[in-house]
Amino acid sequence: MDFATAKRINQLLTTVYGDIVRVEELALRKSQFKDISIKEVHAVDAISMYEYKTTSEVARELRITPGTLTTMVNHLVRKDYVQRIRSDDDRRFVRLGLTRRGRLIYRAHESFHRKMVESFAKDMDDEQLHIIEKALLNLEAFLEFASPTPNK
Repeated sequence: MDFATAKRINQLLTTVYGDIVRVEELALRKSQFKDISIKEVHAVDAISMYEYKTTSEVARELRITPGTLTTMVNHLVRKDYVQRIRSDDDRRFVRLGLTRRGRLIYRAHESFHRKMVESFAKDMDDEQLHIIEKALLNLEAFLEFASPTPNK
């Protein structure tokens, strides 16, 4: 790959990343969910509607420390997006679940991403999508290798 192509691709990736975050934040500000940040929405997404995860599991998925997630979860509990569910067997064992309000923001976020991906993939054939998927997997592998692991 020549320098000019690499520079154009880098610029596109940087611009697209910034635009996704900006559009998501703008959509939040215009919605009924004005009290939640994008990072908190991504925590809600990681907690998921379909299973009860521990704080450690969610922190690992988000690649943040358990302490950072605990602070975020405290805010999300106070805002009524997340609930802590204690085990009947061992009260020290806590899992995270979404409240009704948490499930609403989860669905809205999921819908936004589904529409974004559909728009991105519009008019592409399977071979083109396979190439894009391969390129994104290469990028993910680079970022995984380059990223320091948060302290546990």
